[in-house]
Order: sequence, then C-alpha cells, then structure tokens
Amino acid sequence: MAERHIVIVGGGFSGTALAIHLARSGHAGLKVTVIEPREQLGRGVAYGTRDPSHRINVPAERMHLSAAEEGDFDRWFRASPACQIDAEARWHDGKLYPQRAQFGAYLNELYRLAAASSAVKLHHVRDRAVALENGAVITASGQGYRADDVVLAISHPPPALPSLLKHLTHSRALVANPWRVDALAGVVPTDRVAIIGSGLTMSDVVASLHRQGHRGEITAFSRRGQLPRPNLSGQFAPRALDYSRPQAATVRGWLRRVRDEIKAAAALNLPWQLVLDDIRSNGQRLWQQFSLKEQQRFLRHLRPWWDVHRYRIAPQVSAVLEQLQDDGRLTVKAARLVKAEDNQGRITLTLQPRGATPESLTVDKIIVTTGPAHGALLSSDALLSQLATQGAIQADPLALGIWVNAQSQTLNIHGNANPHLYVVGPAARGRFGELMGLPQVAEHAETLARSLLDTASFPQAGRCPASLKTL
Repeated sequence: MAERHIVIVGGGFSGTALAIHLARSGHAGLKVTVIEPREQLGRGVAYGTRDPSHRINVPAERMHLSAAEEGDFDRWFRASPACQIDAEARWHDGKLYPQRAQFGAYLNELYRLAAASSAVKLHHVRDRAVALENGAVITASGQGYRADDVVLAISHPPPALPSLLKHLTHSRALVANPWRVDALAGVVPTDRVAIIGSGLTMSDVVASLHRQGHRGEITAFSRRGQLPRPNLSGQFAPRALDYSRPQAATVRGWLRRVRDEIKAAAALNLPWQLVLDDIRSNGQRLWQQFSLKEQQRFLRHLRPWWDVHRYRIAPQVSAVLEQLQDDGRLTVKAARLVKAEDNQGRITLTLQPRGATPESLTVDKIIVTTGPAHGALLSSDALLSQLATQGAIQADPLALGIWVNAQSQTLNIHGNANPHLYVVGPAARGRFGELMGLPQVAEHAETLARSLLDTASFPQAGRCPASLKTL
C-alpha cells in the first residue's frame, strides 16, 4: 500500500500539535514528517526557554491540545516531580503557573506517546528546510522529502532591530535578540539597563534579570508605556456576551460595545477579564466580519490596548514588576527613541516622552524586546523566502504573516490557492485574527488536521500532486 506523506516544516507548538492530531485521527498508510532542527519537538520560541523565571501566562488548567483534554496539562504537571520542586508555581488562589519549559516537556511527551501508539508513522527530522523543489522539501543537509502535502509551521522570527540602533550592531552594550540562549549573560548586577518595549518579552527579561541578581536601574519604554495586565485571580463562571444583538462590524462600534459590557460586568462585581476572555474566544469570527479597512484601523489604533489586556502575565512575574517599581529600580515610560549614540562602550539614548521635552539616558546595556518581526517573516527563513520569490506565497495584506484562504491554504501572488501547501499557527492570523495563543492555535491545528485527513482533499496516495511539483 502506497503511503501518503505530509511534511510539516517547523516543530514548535503549532507543528507539533498538528502532528499529534494527525497521528491520533489518522490511519495506516499515512506518514507524517516534522522537519525541526531542535532536539525535541514542542520547544519553539515560547516553550523552548529553560529560564525558570519564564512561566506560562495563563493557569495550567487552561493549557490543552483540544477541548476534550481541558485540564490535562494541569493534571500532568501536578503529578510530575517538577511540581514538587517548583513551589512558586502555585499561586495564592491555588492555580498553577508552571515554568514554560514544563509545557514544552508535556508536548514532547504527547508526541512520543502518539508516535508509539498510532498506526500513523511519525518521524522527526533534525534539520532545517531550505527549499521546496519538484514536490520535495529540501533540507540544509541536502536531503529531500517528497510530500503529498506540505504544512508551514514557521511563525516567530526574531525581533527586528530598530533603524536607530543598526549602527550599534557590533556593540557589546546591545542585546538585539533576547530569545538567544544566554542573551543576558553579559549583564552584570550593577548595569544600568534600558529596554525597548513594555510587553511580554520585556516582562520575561526583567524577571530573568531579577532572578540572576541584577540590582541596577532598569528603564523600559514604549510609545504608550503600557504594561501587560495581570491575570484573573480566583474562580469565576465564564461571562458570555450576546452576539445575536445587532452590532456594526466596525472597530469603533465594538470598542463602545466592550466598554459597555465591562461596565455591566462591574455593576455585578465581575472583573473585566471575563468580558475580554469571551471576546477572545469569539475573536476569529469577529475579525473575519471586519473589512480590510476596519482591520487596519484596529491594528493602527487599538492593537496596543488589546495586546496588554489580552496577553497577560503570570502573577509571579507581575509581582516582580510591581516590587521593582515600588523599589524604584524599574521605571516604565511612554516615550519613543529618537537617537542612540555610542558613549565609550555605553549607550546614550535620547527619548521623546509623550507630551514632554526630550530627555537623555545613558545605559550600560540596551535590550530589544519589541516582539517577533512578523512583517519580515517571509524574508527571515530560507524556505519562505524561496516560495515568496517564486510567487508561490505572499504576505497577508496586514503584514502579520502569510496570506491564506479559509481552508488555511496558501495564496500565490495571483490570489489563487495552492491546494497542497498550508499554514498552521500564528502565521495565518492575517486571515483568522485571534491566532497567537492557546487554545486558538491548538484549535487551528486540530481543524487543519481534520481537513488534511479528509480523503477528498488528497490526490492518489503516494503520487505527488502537480501543484507541489510546480513549486
């Protein structure tokens, strides 16, 4: 019997989740290859960190691979030796916020279990995909893997270096990629530090510096100076909005609606997080109701506010930020960078605060935490660059990732679908909107797995489709 072969490029959360779902629901005759250079699957940017100060930013009970497995990671972690060792994982309300590496370990274990028990053949290739030629994915080592379908699970390029800092590329005072292993090793305890960005990555960096005994002053700045909001503490029933109510599909209209819903919740002594959580769970449907103009308006005006309320931080990390602010060691400014100069090994920054005169700040280290450079995704990876150059794929109109249709099939430069070239995970969020965290990414992987396993969508087993041969 000829094998059907699906190749997944990228083995972070999205690619690993897709492989697991394919193994669970597939049958004999299906082979799934995941091309990922890391030693273990499931350990992408988010869950590959080994820093114990980096914690999942929602309770463990809400981290799962499918709705049917709700609470599974929480049970797994409670039964693990790591739970006994990591006393700080348990917050005051009893909820668990494990180190992110633990969720990576959990994903890897689910993959190994699926590989051992499924009739589907799972294979992890420790290599990097660099091209797609004549229906085969070519790796850096020169190996080729012919495929019936290829799924791109490449999502998070490193932060882009601001243009005002590019002349400092070789300075030891610049930390351009805080995700790099030991990126903060050169920061000594007394260093005065500036951090560009005030979101989740900044929070991780501050928590890491605190753990390694840093005592110097830290100044974090962003255009709005907004910090991620804390997670909800305690037990509350979900609050469901009435989406059958007539509602204009405009950003301004939904902003008014959300504010009204938060006021109504507050009148019942219910926290705002319940409203935002329900908006998030319905976010994909709402996003696709917006016109392109309204989507652009959201990104231009409301995205920073949505991000700080949507992408919350673990209470343990929030407590560190509060402590350092109270001690005067962490200052958060609403300001933009207008100049950066090398000052005998240190960096002198000129910041323009909102509504104030420019100010000067001299630091020993400057750390870039502006988040993934999604707008440069297609040029950040050899395979994506090749496909884009050929016109096989294109950036989405919002510069959030790769343009796909409602079936997650990539669209070429003519707007036509590549029926056997898909995207899974955050790189598809230009189409789907809310597609950065769990459970939405897990749901997307599960939905795509069902679509791929629909035999009507496949060519004859073992026969490379013409649409892939032309790429």
